[in-house]
Amino acid sequence: MTDVFSAKRVSKCYIQDAADMTVVSRFKSHHVFENLIEKAAKLSSPIPVGVVWPCEQHALEAALEAGEHGLMQAVLIGDKEIITALAKASNRDLGKADIIDMPTPEAAAARAVSLVKEGRLRTLMKGSLHTDILMHSVVVPEAGLRTSRRISHVFLLALPDYDDLVFVTDAAINIFPDLEAKRDIVQNAIDLHIGLGLGEPRVALLSAVEVVNPKIPGTVDAACLCKMAERKQILGGVLDGPLAMDNAINKEAAQIKGIESPVAGRAQILVSPDLESGNMLAKNMIFMSHAESAGVVLGAKVPILLTSRADSVQARLVSVAVGAVYAEYLARTGLNEKC
Repeated sequence: MTDVFSAKRVSKCYIQDAADMTVVSRFKSHHVFENLIEKAAKLSSPIPVGVVWPCEQHALEAALEAGEHGLMQAVLIGDKEIITALAKASNRDLGKADIIDMPTPEAAAARAVSLVKEGRLRTLMKGSLHTDILMHSVVVPEAGLRTSRRISHVFLLALPDYDDLVFVTDAAINIFPDLEAKRDIVQNAIDLHIGLGLGEPRVALLSAVEVVNPKIPGTVDAACLCKMAERKQILGGVLDGPLAMDNAINKEAAQIKGIESPVAGRAQILVSPDLESGNMLAKNMIFMSHAESAGVVLGAKVPILLTSRADSVQARLVSVAVGAVYAEYLARTGLNEKC
């Protein structure tokens, strides 16, 4: 079982930071993203979000924009002098944002984690520090925010010609997850889908083929995960797999293959067999299908938002909206306290 965010290996785990991917700009606004932003704005009070090291203009503006829309109560954790100067240079009002002065990204990440544990923050948001630095503080055994669940990442993708949001997991954290890790990856994504008010999800366990082949380990894992769902080891979603990508999202392809399934042709969560395939799938949707994307890390005590400097305004807002709505759901249900 490989966890790329283990404390010993965290400094080496990212060749390319998933949160720093460039994003294509040809995007048509998606109604589900708009609904999530509206839902977050209607929460009884803005969620306190720790923005860790917002010491570049894009990171600070993302936090301030979300605060101006009533999506969060920004707690800016970083170098106060830099934050103040950036706000002045861009003519942005820091408004009601709290600033906690910390000298380095490492110190800011550690302080953010401690504020979560004190109950003062309910979501963390990556600023301009590297993802590894933030996640190291999250997973360090003696002071981190781990639960019994495997930590995993979900891309939320809004495609112009697809009515539902598409979740792709895991495309950023777990390199070669074993069956136990995949169970948590699937459950994390299901919980998010339900927590955002999107209902019981249809979950496709992807492989290259739609039949079980012992020579392709992912097909065996997919079949096992389906049986685990039948035995209530995975709750809240409708699973099917193995499914090839075409018959997971295209009804005609599923019909041609003779696949009768409530998931085939209309999947909402796409579970990749490993990080490489999931990462390529997500980037293909972003760059070739012009999907707008948001990213969230799950399985810790609070949601962790990974934003990119190339994100559009709506992508920034929806990332915060996802964190706010899901944090409210976790608080209401006590889900993470049960993990």
